[in-house]
Amino acid sequence: MEYEIRYQPSFAVIFATLNPGESIIAEAGAMTSMDAKLTMKTKFSGGLFSGLLKKFFGGESLFLNVFSNETSEPLQVVLSQATIGDIVSLELGPSGICFQPGAYIAHTPGVKIGVRWAGFSSWFGGEGLFKLKISGRGRVFFGAYGGITKKHINGEFIVDNGHLVAYEPKIKMSLSLAGGLFGSLTSGEGLVNKLKGSGDIYLQSRSLDGLVSFLKPKFK
Repeated sequence: MEYEIRYQPSFAVIFATLNPGESIIAEAGAMTSMDAKLTMKTKFSGGLFSGLLKKFFGGESLFLNVFSNETSEPLQVVLSQATIGDIVSLELGPSGICFQPGAYIAHTPGVKIGVRWAGFSSWFGGEGLFKLKISGRGRVFFGAYGGITKKHINGEFIVDNGHLVAYEPKIKMSLSLAGGLFGSLTSGEGLVNKLKGSGDIYLQSRSLDGLVSFLKPKFK
């Protein structure tokens, strides 16, 4: 498979060219256009039970769409995300990657989609009881609202709630108040993600919660 991510960083879109016999799996609703000769089939996201967990406790879609080229010529499918922002293509390492709700877009065959217990603190923070865990051999595409920054951490690191996009599974994450109860109420920071460990994380430059808070007073 050949691919190109165009219109970065604000309006990134994936142009995937599938050679004969190749396929790509994408989040339901990610396809913006495709060659008419491509075959599209729908399946449960990681199986029925795993799909139900992701749907009701992780904020993810219950279904995935499989786009396959069953012809003798190269065919193209174009994929995007619901929000405006950048898209990253990641070749999976041995440990895999965990996504916050809404980040996953697509993956190549050989990649496994599962769930990882995130804890009740994540649920209270509005980010679900489970995180999407991606593992296996292959490539995964994910997006964010705004630009994406890759950062390697070693030790403890704090990320404002709503700005963390993805992280390696070996990193432990907990949710807490930014500066105690009074500090959180007066500083406007609210909840933060406390990360601990060594590995890579991905951050988005903007927050959908921040956008909602900005727009809400204007519609009263």
